Amino acid sequence: MEQNQFVFAHQAPSAAVGYPARGSTRAAFSRFVKNRASPVAAGIILLLLLFSLAVPLLSPYGVDFRDGYLRSLPPIFCRNITLSGSQAVLDYYSSMDAVRQITLQQETAAGTYYRLKVDALERVGYLYVDFSSEEYRALQAYQNSTGIQVCYPLPKNYTTFYPAVKSSANLWYELADPSPYSTGASAHHDPTGNPIFVPNYLSAQPDGSYTSLRLDDDPGTWVYGCKNQTGYRCRVLYRAYYRYCNGFSPGYLLGTDQHGRDILVCLASGGRLSFLLAISVSAINLFLGLLYGAVEGYYGGKLDLFLERIADILSAVPFIVVATLFQLHLAQRAGVVGSLLFSFVLTGWIGIAGRTRTQFYRFKNTEYVLCARTLGATDRRIILRHILPNALGTIITSAVLLIPGVIFSESMLSYLGIVNLDAGKITSLGTMLAGGRAYLSTYPHILIFPAVFIALLEISFNLLGNGLRDALNPVLTEN
Repeated sequence: MEQNQFVFAHQAPSAAVGYPARGSTRAAFSRFVKNRASPVAAGIILLLLLFSLAVPLLSPYGVDFRDGYLRSLPPIFCRNITLSGSQAVLDYYSSMDAVRQITLQQETAAGTYYRLKVDALERVGYLYVDFSSEEYRALQAYQNSTGIQVCYPLPKNYTTFYPAVKSSANLWYELADPSPYSTGASAHHDPTGNPIFVPNYLSAQPDGSYTSLRLDDDPGTWVYGCKNQTGYRCRVLYRAYYRYCNGFSPGYLLGTDQHGRDILVCLASGGRLSFLLAISVSAINLFLGLLYGAVEGYYGGKLDLFLERIADILSAVPFIVVATLFQLHLAQRAGVVGSLLFSFVLTGWIGIAGRTRTQFYRFKNTEYVLCARTLGATDRRIILRHILPNALGTIITSAVLLIPGVIFSESMLSYLGIVNLDAGKITSLGTMLAGGRAYLSTYPHILIFPAVFIALLEISFNLLGNGLRDALNPVLTEN
């Protein structure tokens, strides 16, 4: 029977069955996105990386910028602190323009008491600063050119009542003393040993008025500077003086630490160091682990046994002992960061080498490898072109999961004081944690911000590693 005599029972066209062809990269990306936590973690890591790179470049502060008068400053969103005090306390902070809210607390026979919300940034108020004659003239020229007042009047009879007036430049008013002489252990005496009059700045005059700060012989003259042996001593408003010295006004988004450093800049600098150290260690360990594990797994035999014993010996050495010895003996030559890098690299590649060895044992006897060897492919070509691309997914996942371990280990070593990364223009997250430990009950923000930063890094890198493991492992199939 001829072929054209056959007739199909059903002539209806059959629908195409199957899925459009996709490359391996697109399939891996699809598996990666399917795990919703992994893209979110990647986004968080990217934001933290951009934060660490951009903030030190954009901020006027540096890690080495310290201000002893603005230590332990709260973050900007909780900078107003609550205080309770009498009329004298209200006047004290009002003179600095630090009061943001006043609430009547109670009225007693001793006086009226208030509850105040005070801006912590303004609590410094006024200071006594010594200037040379040239510096004093330059300051006067700055005030005249900008119209910004830096120097303010000194209290009347500043030189006469020097022991009391010097105690605080914020005591801008003189109040009457119930007793003309100071008594007790805190009494002030002149050079001959006689007690001198000291104004009482913490009690109000009977009529509630303040003594004028003008000179007695010239009611229209204010005293802005006291001549001394080297120049002038002036009473300056610290906020204006800060701007005069630095060229910008103080502003700390996340507050300051115990040394008066900007926590935002220290956090970004510490994060940048953590990223740089962790990525460098992971890249070096990935290279060494691939090289070592590929030789072990591909050639096997006695060479594999010999190399495995070396890896076993190195892995038995505790990491903290290696890091401590390197800091004691190598840091003087290679630097603190360099010795820490050597500590991580000495044994960090062993885990990646073990995974690489396992993958090479898995793929080296497959049909396509045997076919390539039969066709005359060299060992180098088989390793680089046939086995390594199939094993790379699992190995890269191991390298990514190594990053959070490096960050945690560096923080632990800095926190314990084994590594000191708080010198010059660098700092680390672990150093910030160690410094804020003593202030947890009084200034918790010094410890909280680096702790949150480290927690986000650790969680995000682990979630990213899990997503890469699911996406790059060729054993996984589409659901």
